[in-house]
Amino acid sequence: MGAPTSSILSEIYLQFLENTKIFDILKDKKVTGYFRYMDDILIIYNENTTDASQVLRSFNDISPSLTFTLEQEKENKLNFLDILITKTKDKISFDIYGKETTSYIIIPDDSCHPTERKLAAFRYFTNRINTYNLDQTEKQTETNVAKQIVSNNKFDTSILNRINGRKTKREQDSQKRRWAICTYCGRETRLVTKRSRTQT
Repeated sequence: MGAPTSSILSEIYLQFLENTKIFDILKDKKVTGYFRYMDDILIIYNENTTDASQVLRSFNDISPSLTFTLEQEKENKLNFLDILITKTKDKISFDIYGKETTSYIIIPDDSCHPTERKLAAFRYFTNRINTYNLDQTEKQTETNVAKQIVSNNKFDTSILNRINGRKTKREQDSQKRRWAICTYCGRETRLVTKRSRTQT
């Protein structure tokens, strides 16, 4: 906690555990799907062939320094990250999930922060609306929430349209060019950049 390398080292450790132990547990317990983001894990399984409590026990036997907890679906609903997953007989639907403590307070327009930082939240909101698999009703609800955040934090109401327009332009540009980001490390980076330009 607190060290700049902590997230990198924890990710390396979790990937090590996945490749040495966790994947074997998933196969042995007949887990259908396994999805992880940082320390949040979503597993999909058939109740007729897999016992979730046994999976949890096996996970907690991996390392004494790690404790896994289990949150099961309630009323065919389960939260994973900022998504509310709802299961019905014929389909699975997705909604945006916000904790009860979520206040949607962001850096206000009249603060002295750089503009790019102030707009980061709106780029996140619009990107979430445009890329998540939401139905039209949920998209409209989230759009209304974003508009309310704009108003509460003293921004111009047209900011969402401007950000959406900018995103569309980027998507058009991405069809013409392929971009890659890498850490600058001197001569090697320049060499890779030069060769990439000549090949595209």
